[in-house]
Amino acid sequence: MILKNLKIFFTKCLWEQDPCGQHLGNKKNFNIIFIQEPSWMFICTISSFYNKNSNSLVGAPNHSNWITFSRSSNNDNEHSHIILYINTCPFHIYFALRKNIFNHRDICYFSFFNNNDIFFIINVYSDDCQSTLKYLKNTEVNIQNMLIMAGNFNIRDSNWDLSYSFHSIYTDSLLEIVDLFDLNLSCSI
Repeated sequence: MILKNLKIFFTKCLWEQDPCGQHLGNKKNFNIIFIQEPSWMFICTISSFYNKNSNSLVGAPNHSNWITFSRSSNNDNEHSHIILYINTCPFHIYFALRKNIFNHRDICYFSFFNNNDIFFIINVYSDDCQSTLKYLKNTEVNIQNMLIMAGNFNIRDSNWDLSYSFHSIYTDSLLEIVDLFDLNLSCSI
């Protein structure tokens, strides 16, 4: 069964280039890498018919062993907080980035087929204003076979941080979304 062998790595790079590149080089035994807060960097200057001045091409780290998926942005200051890397080593799963269901720059939602079934994995980054969490709560979808929803929700709460003694109002929204997708909450630090 392919799902038994599926290895997913989630990490946060805090906008730094070195850790992002190191993960791509060191995590060859994983099939999928989700990186939160990836480093976006200047790649080169490109000419344009529309702009007499040259445009800057900005992108995320790439590696020959990985296919990169991320949301593009029309604004240089609004890059996605999430990048998905799929290992190029032979693996009998076909992935599809699904922007038709969740169309948000900080949601990486993709599907894959396994044994004639379709499965979904979602990675979410919610800023300190909880814009992505609000988007998820207000988007009505009926999704079956959601395997994992991972992410950085930027919610401090006594439910998972024992050193914090307060309950966040956003926790209830997160729990509603987890319940809607028929998932269980698991915390790792």
